[in-house]
Amino acid sequence: MKTVAGGRNKPGGATGSASLCALACLSVSLLFAAPAAVAQTTSPSAGASDQSSQTPSNQAPSSPAPSTKPQSNDDVPDAPSAVQPPAPEPPAVERPQPQEESAKPAPVERNPWTNQPINQPASTQPANPAGTTAPPPMPPVKTVPPGTTPKPNAQQELYTFKVRTNFVEVPVTVKTKDGRMVDGLLPSDFSVYENNVKQKLTFFTSDPFALSVAIVLDLGMSDSAVQEINKTFSALVGAFAPYDDVALYTYSSTVSQVSGFMEPTPKLTALFNQTKMDRGRENGVAVLSGPLAPNGPIINNIPMGSPTEPVYTPTKQAHVLNDAILRAALDLRKESRERRKIILVIGDGREYGSQASYKDVLRLLLSNEIQVRAIAVSSAAIPIYDKLERLRLPKEGYDNILPRYTWATGGGAPLARLTRSAIDSTYAKAMSEVRNQYTLGYIPSKPKTSVTSAKREIEVRVDRPGLIVQAKDGYYPAPPAAR
Repeated sequence: MKTVAGGRNKPGGATGSASLCALACLSVSLLFAAPAAVAQTTSPSAGASDQSSQTPSNQAPSSPAPSTKPQSNDDVPDAPSAVQPPAPEPPAVERPQPQEESAKPAPVERNPWTNQPINQPASTQPANPAGTTAPPPMPPVKTVPPGTTPKPNAQQELYTFKVRTNFVEVPVTVKTKDGRMVDGLLPSDFSVYENNVKQKLTFFTSDPFALSVAIVLDLGMSDSAVQEINKTFSALVGAFAPYDDVALYTYSSTVSQVSGFMEPTPKLTALFNQTKMDRGRENGVAVLSGPLAPNGPIINNIPMGSPTEPVYTPTKQAHVLNDAILRAALDLRKESRERRKIILVIGDGREYGSQASYKDVLRLLLSNEIQVRAIAVSSAAIPIYDKLERLRLPKEGYDNILPRYTWATGGGAPLARLTRSAIDSTYAKAMSEVRNQYTLGYIPSKPKTSVTSAKREIEVRVDRPGLIVQAKDGYYPAPPAAR
């Protein structure tokens, strides 16, 4: 039994001894291989340098060829290395060195409107392309504090040119003999003569104009005539367009301004209604003798204290039409030149006691292109009496001076009206004629002979028969510029 058992155990014992030896050899090989792997991991640069020395610089490193040698049980392959060759470093970029505070360029001040440099140093100016010319630098813009005006200097005066010329504007109304307006005329139909010298027209239009109208109302008439005019104020305001400017003046022995220039609004209507409270003078014959005469007690038709009977004359009441037109013209000349300037007088045309003369007022009207239109009422509207009132006695004033103003300034004959309905329709007709006039313009040519009078005479002709032309009869040129 022992022999059989011993015989079976021998081979088994030899095999176990061989296995133990193999394990021991494997352990020893692992112990020697571990330090090598650690050394290869800790020093990758050395292996990379050796590999780079063996590989050409322009060729990528090739991977090692796999081994075809059969491996035995005793040879254990090494674990694949996770270390890759280092990537090539990018080229170094040079960082700008910080400049010192003293080396920094000064900031360039720029104009906030044009973005142009102001007082820029010459070294910072950009170079111009070849073949081009640099534009001149823009001068610096200087501002002044709000509410002040810059003072002109000598440099600015060098670039200022002043030219004064007389451009003459002539509004013209053309009518037929029965009073109808003529439309559709051309510039070739008109001829303008100044001091009998034909002028060349440089301006012509038939377009309507906006109006600036100064209404001058006579309160020195009889009370019945004044009250008749007061009833027509609504028609008077309705004759104007919304873009017109209207002012109201009244006069008798003095001149009063009721309103300044304003649009025809309800406010203007209210101001007109306020004038309805004004009364005209009372009619009646002056009492010069008898118990109601302005004298003392009378005994045997002889005043006490006087050997003879005194003679009384009625006091003439002032009627300052010249002063009223002058006051309206002074305010009207401040209006824009793009507007037609009109003075509309509503009264009987009597003039007495004014401080201004007719000649001086007419000069102001013609110098400022102001036209006078008139609506004759009361005694001035009576046909026969109208002709008698045009007569003038020395030192007695004018009974009706309106025709002289209207014909001289281009307004034509005054429109005589007696009834309220006739006055209502006259307002719209008068404003329509003024608004739709022909407007001629020219620059006066140099006269062939010297002109002694300051006033230049104007005559407008229409090359068509049977027509009536209304235009101003002259003007006063502007004074020459001072040198």
